[in-house]
Amino acid sequence: MASDARPRGRSGTAVPVPPDVPASRHRGTPLHPGAWWLWALALGTAATRTTNPLLLALLITVSGYVVATRRPNAPWARSYGAFVKLALAVLLVRLLFAIVLGSPVPGTHVIVHLPEVPLPDWAQGIRLGGRVTAEALTFALYDGLKLATLLICVGAANALANPSRLLKSLPGALYEMGVAVVVALTFAPNLIADVQRLRAARRLRGRPDKGLRGLLHVGLPVLEGALERSVALAAAMDARGYGRSAEVPPSVRRTTAALTLGGLLGVCAGTYGLLTAEGGTYGLPVLLVGLAAALAGLWLGGRRTLRTRYRPDRWDARAWLVAGSGAAVAALLALAAGRDPAALHPGVVPLVAPTLPLWPAAAVLIGLLPAFVTPAPEGAPRKEPS
Repeated sequence: MASDARPRGRSGTAVPVPPDVPASRHRGTPLHPGAWWLWALALGTAATRTTNPLLLALLITVSGYVVATRRPNAPWARSYGAFVKLALAVLLVRLLFAIVLGSPVPGTHVIVHLPEVPLPDWAQGIRLGGRVTAEALTFALYDGLKLATLLICVGAANALANPSRLLKSLPGALYEMGVAVVVALTFAPNLIADVQRLRAARRLRGRPDKGLRGLLHVGLPVLEGALERSVALAAAMDARGYGRSAEVPPSVRRTTAALTLGGLLGVCAGTYGLLTAEGGTYGLPVLLVGLAAALAGLWLGGRRTLRTRYRPDRWDARAWLVAGSGAAVAALLALAAGRDPAALHPGVVPLVAPTLPLWPAAAVLIGLLPAFVTPAPEGAPRKEPS
């Protein structure tokens, strides 16, 4: 006679056992945070290779879609909206400067003629007011939109990559500097979360949360919370032995400094060579040599850091796909800028309407790959039946 092997409760009744479901159905392994940063920085690099507003708008749409589908439910992930507002402010300021201070771009299509303020002779080349042309405004719009796209891509990286996990993934030589960078990057998300929480609390109590009075009543608790977090962070870092270093021979320290400094100089020189037409022959070799020397210096410098990693993040195939998709967008946009510069940089004088080049637009769509190969963010935890 077969026995019932199901577990039984205190009353003796059998407890139903859920069917075997793979763990990957409930929770996916989170993506390496460095992959998100490489993807976002590659999209920002692609934005610097074009002034076509249609391609820039497509880059913003791609990054925004990935953030909307893969942003986790965490306080630090809510900073994307702040970066979008900052990008809009930068765009408006750039247009305002073009209107008030003028533009070096000549134009014949005059929109409005503002009163011009006479300036002394030592301020030649600067004017206040005067005529505002469509060519000058279009040039300012293209220029400001490029910078706004770069800011939005950085905001996407802040919203997708966990800063604490990113800090854990840094090499040992960059750990102390990484702590400072991560604290700086998490300041804005925590500040926004505190402001939203305090404004919601004041609205629930029927108190004003806008205007100068609301700002004063919200600003003081936010400052107090920031100071409390700073004290708690300092205590936690001191308890964990932050700043301890191992003893290494002087020759290793000198070699580490030489490799790191020389590698960083090589990276700067190689990058400058790639960005200029004259240095195209030596740019890539110098960049690769400098990068190799910098990595060797970081590896040697990591021997001075006494720390261990608990369950380090793995750089798996999905991380390669995410970083590779961003790198492919940047490489293809750079190739398109060299082959067809007129399509990626529409003319302003004479003023022409921008067109959407097909294969560069298709290259930008490769940046949507993370929305399909990465795990969906976890929702609110559900209470399991007892």
